[in-house]
Amino acid sequence: MSIWKKNMSLESLNRTSKNTLMEHLQIEYTDFTDDTLSATMPVCSFTHQPLGMLHGGASVVLAETLGSLAANYCVDENHYCVGLDINANHIRAMRSGHVIGTARPVHLGVSTQVWQIDITDEKQRLVCTSRLTIAVKKQKKAKS
Repeated sequence: MSIWKKNMSLESLNRTSKNTLMEHLQIEYTDFTDDTLSATMPVCSFTHQPLGMLHGGASVVLAETLGSLAANYCVDENHYCVGLDINANHIRAMRSGHVIGTARPVHLGVSTQVWQIDITDEKQRLVCTSRLTIAVKKQKKAKS
């Protein structure tokens, strides 16, 4: 059974990145299943730190991007989701190629969600693991 409450397509997901940090970092949504969302990000000059390795902050951007977007697709039109807390453990250095992030829910509650995001290299070796806590908020009604 799918966790998604809104219609999804890779095309519509990727359109959400237009004119954002995600577009600048070339994050591309590549797959979704009944309970996961995945995206890739290049490891290159604009995602490097000064030593020429993938910047930990870039990994966190990928993790929060995946978890936040996934969270928003798990709520109805009367709600929206925002990040409350994120942590990341950087496991493996990378200098080139692409990383693949996959978000899966740990908890989908009425007022909070918790997402686990694992980022791997192209050989499926763990590069970073992250946990994102989300607040579920009710949309404010427009005043007449």
